[in-house]
Amino acid sequence: MFVGLLGRRVLHFFLFFLLAGPVAFAADLNTAGQQSNTEPSPTGKKVEVGVASWYGTWHQGRRTASGEDFDMNSLTAAHRTLPLNTRVIVTNLNNGKSVSVRINDRGPYLDGRDLDLSERAAEEIGMKATGLAPVAMAIVH
Repeated sequence: MFVGLLGRRVLHFFLFFLLAGPVAFAADLNTAGQQSNTEPSPTGKKVEVGVASWYGTWHQGRRTASGEDFDMNSLTAAHRTLPLNTRVIVTNLNNGKSVSVRINDRGPYLDGRDLDLSERAAEEIGMKATGLAPVAMAIVH
């Protein structure tokens, strides 16, 4: 059973990269001297692998970093460094489900988390119940 689950995760991971374009796996160091989790691909897209969480009701209507009101029913996300209004395809590596979101806020601010999805985006990729999921983020533009 463990091998089946592991094999399925590996299959989803590689299917994502086939859809997003080939990825050149090169060691890339950021300014802090740590290995970056951003990989350039030959197609010009960048792919990040990390952990996503989600936020919803208690943020509803609050101002986001982009200046718009947060809407938990829209397909948006928060990221610490990606430019606002960047489009990202987020794939849940546990089940292979994907969603296209727009970065409109900053965060998450907890260690070990790389992306905060709106409640609707979390539902779309099947991670609302678990709260956290390993994801691949293909930066579209």
